[in-house]
Amino acid sequence: MIINKEVDRLENSQVKLSVTVDREAAEKEYRTLLANYARNAQIDGFRRGKVPPLVLERKFGEGIRAEAGQKIIEESLKTIFQEIPEKPLPFAAPELQEDLQLSFDKDFSFSVVYDIFPTIEMGPYTGLTVEEPVVKVTEEDEKRELEILVDQNSFVVEKDSGAARGDTATVTYRELDPSGAEVPGSRKEDFVFVIGSGYNPYGFDDEIVGMKKGESRVIAKEYPEDHESRELAGAKKTLQVELTGLRERKRPEINDELAQDISDSYATLEDLKKDIRKKLEESAASRVRSLTIEALMTQVAERSTLTLPASMVAAELEQIWRRFASRFRMPEERVDMLLRSQGRTREDLFAEWKPGAEKSLKVRLLVEKMIEAEGIQVSDEELEAAIAEQARQSSMEPGELREYYEKNNILDMLRHDEAEKKLFDLVLGKNTLTRGRERNYVDVMGGNS
Repeated sequence: MIINKEVDRLENSQVKLSVTVDREAAEKEYRTLLANYARNAQIDGFRRGKVPPLVLERKFGEGIRAEAGQKIIEESLKTIFQEIPEKPLPFAAPELQEDLQLSFDKDFSFSVVYDIFPTIEMGPYTGLTVEEPVVKVTEEDEKRELEILVDQNSFVVEKDSGAARGDTATVTYRELDPSGAEVPGSRKEDFVFVIGSGYNPYGFDDEIVGMKKGESRVIAKEYPEDHESRELAGAKKTLQVELTGLRERKRPEINDELAQDISDSYATLEDLKKDIRKKLEESAASRVRSLTIEALMTQVAERSTLTLPASMVAAELEQIWRRFASRFRMPEERVDMLLRSQGRTREDLFAEWKPGAEKSLKVRLLVEKMIEAEGIQVSDEELEAAIAEQARQSSMEPGELREYYEKNNILDMLRHDEAEKKLFDLVLGKNTLTRGRERNYVDVMGGNS
């Protein structure tokens, strides 16, 4: 059937595949399709299945030729892609480069263009000099983490005194017109928010500070022209707000009892503080390793050559978009509408994300190449050990965690993570690590330079 095929490499990790199919094979495909239609066609003047092929050809020949041509292309590509190394990426369908013209007086030729996996010219990834940041965990860091635990173990109680920032208020509010009458549809009952958060539609946080439960106030507010809400920008509003409930958070005392409440594994406050420092140091060490690997891979990427196909970048951007949209817990169309209300579009975000997406893709491809070059593999025993360690950290049973991974198809991802860990355990030892500048724990963990 296929009498010739040629593959031409193009720019940006694309190829052009030109194919020639034998004229007789192409005509046979057409005749077979025509006969199938004739057996099932129903045309006025003929019994079902008794339509002569010539009649069918005269009425529908052009469409049947197009369908036969499409089928020939699909079957040809299926065969060729099993033979040649230049296979299309799974998310990039081959594009036909000319109009479909099936003729029986000559061989049938067509060409398609598609993206392929990029050719990677790997740069050196050993023998480099990489700066390793230095992070010092201080007493301030310990105090801050302890304060977080104190807040997490605070409890809420009813409050009789005046409202203050940080208190949780329950209010009933309504908007008043110039005559003092309620604006229809503006009344809201039992609305709960934290004073000072700004999480109320009219932003009357400061105006209710000092109010007591059961008290009502009439509030006049003027909003700036650049207010984030279009409805309130430049507007003047009169509101009546009644404080129907008020609660405050009570912080527990920092003592042995607090430590024991946090976990049975702590007998004293000192035990808790020691564990806080240990976890901070472990987090700092993990972050330092990540930053060092990032610095190494930046150098490797600069010394390597690979051109990312457009479809691969597009697929990466779509994944980033789906993760972004999922945070809003609403359909993507609603997220698009939200963006438009802010004068932005999905395409604007893609343009912002594109440089980071390209860098991330290049690094991932280079890491895969390095794993292959070093022959890194993760045995079943090593995988089970990784599951056991993660189970220990999350206070789960290893079998329970493995079952969760299997159910959610995460085992392969975990195996790959372990392969990367083994790779950089090996590779970092083959590079020179120099002492970088000392940086604050908060800055390093927060991603600040």
